[in-house]
Amino acid sequence: MITVTPQAAEQIVKSAAQAGAGAPCLRLAARLDDKGVLEYGMGFDDRAEGDTQVTDGGVTLLISPGSVELLAGATLDYVEINPGEWRFIFINPNDPSHKAPGPARHQTRS
Repeated sequence: MITVTPQAAEQIVKSAAQAGAGAPCLRLAARLDDKGVLEYGMGFDDRAEGDTQVTDGGVTLLISPGSVELLAGATLDYVEINPGEWRFIFINPNDPSHKAPGPARHQTRS
């Protein structure tokens, strides 16, 4: 379904501890905007009926039914964009704007 890199898992656990969440579930969302650009969202949340639950890298992810297809095969990573500037990114083969061989990388608003 979706893969979490060790760097992303470590940062999710750190963020959960800072937020005071004990055993957090991280909700991931994806949608196509009006221009066909894939947008992402994420945040700690409780499980809702119909969610797909995935555990990877020691973290539990929640994905609503509307995002499952868009996130299938994606990877969540945590990378240094510029010196000292770290961000979560999605590497997603389902991105419709992806044209080059290999995975596309997109930043998320977190």
